[in-house]
Amino acid sequence: MGIEKAAFNRTRLLLGDEAMLKLEDAKVIIFGTGGVGSWCAEGLVRSGVKHLTIVDSDRVCITNINRQLMATSRTVGQVKVDALKEHLLTINPTAEIDARQAIFNEETADSFPIEEYDYIIDCIDSLKDKTLLILMATRTKSKFYSSMGAALKIDPTRVKVGEFWKVQGCPLARMLRKRFKRMKRYPAKKFKCVYSDEVLENKGAASGCGTEACICPKNDNAPGDETLANHEWCSSKAQINGTLMHITAIFGLILSGLVIEDIVYPNQ
Repeated sequence: MGIEKAAFNRTRLLLGDEAMLKLEDAKVIIFGTGGVGSWCAEGLVRSGVKHLTIVDSDRVCITNINRQLMATSRTVGQVKVDALKEHLLTINPTAEIDARQAIFNEETADSFPIEEYDYIIDCIDSLKDKTLLILMATRTKSKFYSSMGAALKIDPTRVKVGEFWKVQGCPLARMLRKRFKRMKRYPAKKFKCVYSDEVLENKGAASGCGTEACICPKNDNAPGDETLANHEWCSSKAQINGTLMHITAIFGLILSGLVIEDIVYPNQ
């Protein structure tokens, strides 16, 4: 038995040979590789998905360590998608991981051939960009799944899956629906979301990390795309909320599970 086949022996035992071939053939793109998206990528590659595109413009910040898969004391400052790709290839060196350090927004959206993918996964934080991706992705034949807000939560038993228009108790879903109604533009088809109806308050005060490893201030010497060297999300966010790894990871792993389930049982 070859190394790759042996690595996925337990998956094959459960799902069978036909499903494994489908997993290997599936093309998946994940927008956003933070606390949710990085764990979604992990779940997919560990299950046998070999064709994965990961999109994120950011670099690893020391404040990412508490929840993001590839964020460690050794990867701080690295381009997120590059650090994640390196990790994923240690799981399956034959996987085809396309790491794209890029922003998905109105200016760049057409550069992403999302219609070529079997699955489109939304783990974007920006409300404006998330809205655009939902509108575009639901107009393709691709299967689309979206993560709602994973911050300000601690109870893993309250994480759920629901159709977007039926999601209750999630402020992000509510803001998205209001935005669609205000724009008078709507998703072209129904899609499933991962969400939680738990909403807590921050108990601590927001602050910078205060260490020499901090790259939050704009950094002209940052690695990766020079056009993105002065871009970082922290200073552009209206509010930074507390997050926990066990919640963000559950969101991401459920997203990967939705993809796997759809591949194995496409008609359910």
